[in-house]
Amino acid sequence: MAQTNFGLLTSNELTAWSREFWEQARNKSFVTRFTGTGPNAMIQKVTELTKTKKGAKAILTLLTDLEGDGIVGDRTLEGNEEALKSQDAVILIDMLRNASRHEGKMAEQRSVVNFRETVRDKLAYWIADRITQMAFLTLGGIDYKFQNSAIGTLRSGSDLKNLDFNVPLAPTSQRSGRWNNTTKKFVVGGVTGDVITTDTPAWELFVQLKAHAKETYMRGIDVNGEETYDAFLTPMAFAKLKADATYRDNLRHAQTRGADNELFTGATVKIDNIRLHEHRHVPNNRLGVSGTSQWGSGLDIEGCQILFCGAQALGMADLGEPEWIEKEFDYGNQPGISVGKMLGFLKPQFTSPYTGSALQDHGVISAYVSQE
Repeated sequence: MAQTNFGLLTSNELTAWSREFWEQARNKSFVTRFTGTGPNAMIQKVTELTKTKKGAKAILTLLTDLEGDGIVGDRTLEGNEEALKSQDAVILIDMLRNASRHEGKMAEQRSVVNFRETVRDKLAYWIADRITQMAFLTLGGIDYKFQNSAIGTLRSGSDLKNLDFNVPLAPTSQRSGRWNNTTKKFVVGGVTGDVITTDTPAWELFVQLKAHAKETYMRGIDVNGEETYDAFLTPMAFAKLKADATYRDNLRHAQTRGADNELFTGATVKIDNIRLHEHRHVPNNRLGVSGTSQWGSGLDIEGCQILFCGAQALGMADLGEPEWIEKEFDYGNQPGISVGKMLGFLKPQFTSPYTGSALQDHGVISAYVSQE
């Protein structure tokens, strides 16, 4: 009876279940709303491998600006054309898997269907949450062995650190800094050890981040002809920002008046072409050990690594359909389902005449703040 109830799906039925699983995972993942297949997306998704001399690879192409001054008047242009320069970044890929096994025998077909639906929903939420965690850790240049809410504290029993694409790239010199809330200045190159308790987010921080992005040629996302940036904060850091009087005044006057104003609804905020988002997986050390793994000179300040993102801030390889495998254990008494997905993340870096010869993060600025 168990063999007729479970494990006999056709290949088409297995594909349908795997597609439903991945559709739910995409819908539940916070970061997938920022993905797109072109260079105008914050997270550029690569869905096909590119053939190279060293085999097929997931390639993310970064286009750089033209540097020449052109040709004047009737002077000869032919032979003096400026070549388009691009930098290719390879996204490493690996498979992430998980499975669930039922505790005992199920006699009715209806129970089998319910088990499949339950597993689909639970595993879809699981992989959506892990994708969000890994995306923020990659943007922050943080090893997957650490917890998102306790940077510096190891995950317990986690296998994420063994993923091939877990290659953390620390925030670069022109794309990171500390917010000094006393002087109201974003200190480029400032580090977490410089943060003090009063360095909580203020609206002036985001004004300066946008200016710094533009001055260092960090391209924004084109939204209806306007260059737009996305900033990510933890809920606690966002709460500190909401207490800032300048932010409240700007929000009150920049948004729709009345009950639909984001000040009252809690919706995503957009001011001066900066979209502000909150999520618990933005890198922070809320759960870190005071005196050991937090920030400040005494390692005792609860901090948040705000991520200010433009176009192509992150590359994501999303290859093929997910794997959906059903198997029986204990002579058909315990059905189990496993899922697996080939994917990968990369924070692209580039060299530019505007930022010197050193590699710089292509589309993200890290701002270290206090959320005390």
